[in-house]
Amino acid sequence: MNLSLGPLLYYWPRDDVLAFYGEAAHWPVARVYLGESVCSRRHVLRLPDWLALAVELAAAGKQVLLSTQTLIESESDLKTLRRIASDGRFGVEANEWGAVRLLAEAGVPFVAGSTLNVYNAQTLALLAELGATRWLPPVETSRAGLAALLAHAPAGIETEVFAYGRLPLAYSARCFTARHYNLPKDDCQFRCLDHPDGLALGTREGEAFLTLNGIQTQSSGVHTLIDQLPALREIGVASLRLSPQSRHMGRVVEAFAAALNGDGWDAAALQRAMPGAAIDGYWHGRAGLEYLREEPC
Repeated sequence: MNLSLGPLLYYWPRDDVLAFYGEAAHWPVARVYLGESVCSRRHVLRLPDWLALAVELAAAGKQVLLSTQTLIESESDLKTLRRIASDGRFGVEANEWGAVRLLAEAGVPFVAGSTLNVYNAQTLALLAELGATRWLPPVETSRAGLAALLAHAPAGIETEVFAYGRLPLAYSARCFTARHYNLPKDDCQFRCLDHPDGLALGTREGEAFLTLNGIQTQSSGVHTLIDQLPALREIGVASLRLSPQSRHMGRVVEAFAAALNGDGWDAAALQRAMPGAAIDGYWHGRAGLEYLREEPC
C-alpha cells in the first residue's frame, strides 16, 4: 500500500501553490495528482503551468497524473479537457464521463475518479474495459460496501481510497462562495482566495456542518482512515489518497507514512494538524460526520 497526494481542491495564490508542490516533491508519496478539478474560473495556474509542475515532480521521482474538471460547463472547459486527454506524457484522472469517453476513444489508460459514482462491480468492469487501471470509490462508501464490491471486481484494476481530508460531497453549477458574498458567479471576485481551506458553514445553533468551496460542498470535519490500515489492506486497497490542505500537510503525510511502515504515530499531533475535527462515519456505515475509529458493535 502506498500514498497518493490528491489534486488541490482549493484556490491558493500562485506562489503558495508552487511552494506547496516544491515541498511535496520531497514527501513520501508515490504519486501526485495535479490540475484544476473544481472550478474553471480559477486561473492562477493554467494548464501549461500544471504541465510544467508535472515535469518537475516527475523528475523528482513521482508518478504524476492530471485530474480533469468535475463539472464541464463551457467550450473552453472542453478544450482544456481535450488537451489533457491528448497530452500523452502523464496519466489522467477522469472525473466525469465525458473525460472517460475521450480517453477511451484515444486508447489512453486512466484513473476513474470518485465522482464517477461507481457503486457496483458491473460499472467497475465497464470502466476497466474502457481503460481504467485504477479507481476511487465514492467517498461515502463503507468498508462493508467496498469489500463486497471488490470481491467481484475485475482483475488488474487497483483501488485507491480517499483516506484524508475534507470530503468532497457535491458539485453545483452555482457558486456558493460567491453567493455568500452576494456576488454573481461570473463576477465572484475570486473570493475563494480568501478561504485557503474553504468557507465554514454552521447550523443556526452554531454547530459545524459543511464547508463551502466555490461550486463544491465539502464536509466540515476532516475524514481520516489512518487507524484503519489493517482493514484497508485486508480488502485489497492499493493506495491511500491524502487531500491537500493549506497548513501542516507535511506532518499529515509523515503520520500516514509512519503508520504504513508500522511505526508509531501521534494521534493528538495529527489532530492538531487538521483544519477541522476528525470524522470517519461513512467508513463504518454511519453518518459521515461521526468519528468512531473502531468498528461499531
